[in-house]
Amino acid sequence: MTPPTTPIRRNRLTKIVATLGPASSTPAMIRTLFEAGVDVFRLNFSHGTHADHGERLAAIRAVEAELGRPIGVMADLQGPKLRIATFADGPITLTPGHRLRLDLSREPGDLTRVGLPHPEIFAAMAPGADLLLDDGRVRLRVVDCGPEFADTVVVSGTRLSDRKGVNVPGVMLPLSPLTAKDREDLVFALDQGVDWVALSFVQRPEDVAEARRLIAGRAALLSKLEKPQAIQHLDSIIELSDGVMVARGDLGVELPPEDVPSIQKRIVQEARRAGKPVIVATQMLESMVSAPAPTRAEASDVATAVFDGADAVMLSAETASGSYPVEAVSFMDRITGKIERDPLYRAIMDAQQPEPEHTAADAITSAAHQVSHTIQAAAIVTYTTSGSTTLRAARERPEVPILCLTSSQETARRLAMVFAVHGVVIADVTNFSEMVQTATRTAFAHRLAAEGQRLVITAGVPFGTPGNTNILRIAWVEGNA
Repeated sequence: MTPPTTPIRRNRLTKIVATLGPASSTPAMIRTLFEAGVDVFRLNFSHGTHADHGERLAAIRAVEAELGRPIGVMADLQGPKLRIATFADGPITLTPGHRLRLDLSREPGDLTRVGLPHPEIFAAMAPGADLLLDDGRVRLRVVDCGPEFADTVVVSGTRLSDRKGVNVPGVMLPLSPLTAKDREDLVFALDQGVDWVALSFVQRPEDVAEARRLIAGRAALLSKLEKPQAIQHLDSIIELSDGVMVARGDLGVELPPEDVPSIQKRIVQEARRAGKPVIVATQMLESMVSAPAPTRAEASDVATAVFDGADAVMLSAETASGSYPVEAVSFMDRITGKIERDPLYRAIMDAQQPEPEHTAADAITSAAHQVSHTIQAAAIVTYTTSGSTTLRAARERPEVPILCLTSSQETARRLAMVFAVHGVVIADVTNFSEMVQTATRTAFAHRLAAEGQRLVITAGVPFGTPGNTNILRIAWVEGNA
């Protein structure tokens, strides 16, 4: 991939993920969004057809080729959608104490009953359990149940209409996160060459293992942490995943809202310790679906995710269907950049520094971070094939960009989601002097370093051996680089 005529350098280290949809699917808009700050585009398979997603991915790759920068693409699988059926005469009115039976019948409902075509829910149900409908707006308590029904009483809520979602807090449902639709979508996404697959409805480590087996290394696997049951297995799920997402929407339905901020911090901290990228998502700039600027509370929410140390923050409806997709990305870019320049941010990142593992690779990476700070280097350069060297460098949360040089376009695209990484695809280097020369020339061409500035370079010898980081070198950038 040749350097662009006008290199695009982000003035921040935290990455931005943006969802494509009806408001943002033209080639011109995709390019504008990338130039405004998007690093990874999300294709939401809960909406749209395969043809829609194929056209969007083709447009992304065209922008990538034109601008000379690897762009990450994430396929977000829908997962099981638990919903009630329909009502014969439209929405019903509820009051506390109202009795409502849920059953497997597909007959339209009324004031006394409605269909819930999910036997898995009844199999896991017990008297005293709560059901949350319509994103928690309606709460039902089970008073009696069997394999095909649940008699409930309304605890709160005033209105219920067709096909509203159902959440079952505190219950491990006997469901795979991959429906028949998801399996079809997964085959399509992998054949199209997506870089990341986001897995919804993860409850157990076994869910991740099943998806990993189907993906078979053709894309990186991102586990969406949206079920409270997943938090109980957090370490194992992170270990089995290539990255994780804090999907706060469903977490905030099934858990008390006051629990979500601390869980977000825990997930980000554990993912960073494991050296896996972590995205914070859901309703970050929600008001910008219809307003040209965010609220102060939303700006603070984005700032909190950055202070927590997230690799990336994500926009959903703001860019997919909102009226101000470019403005939403621009505000996200401004907020993240501003926080990273705050002295408190650097103090927090350094205070939460994970302990290096007792390996030569971690020792070199930790030293590269310290040396780059001491000599005020312009960038850290990593040579990598698999991406492991670069992931180690990103775990340190350096204050300068990480120039990732790799011969693998797939690796460069996957690392677009990772904190501080500026990926460039190069030809394989064969010796040490060529490595240094390529690093200085590329840093200069991509405006990551100017004449007279220094780079800290890490690599592994022999070249091309995954995970074999064993060299640290300081190099000067010359004007004719």
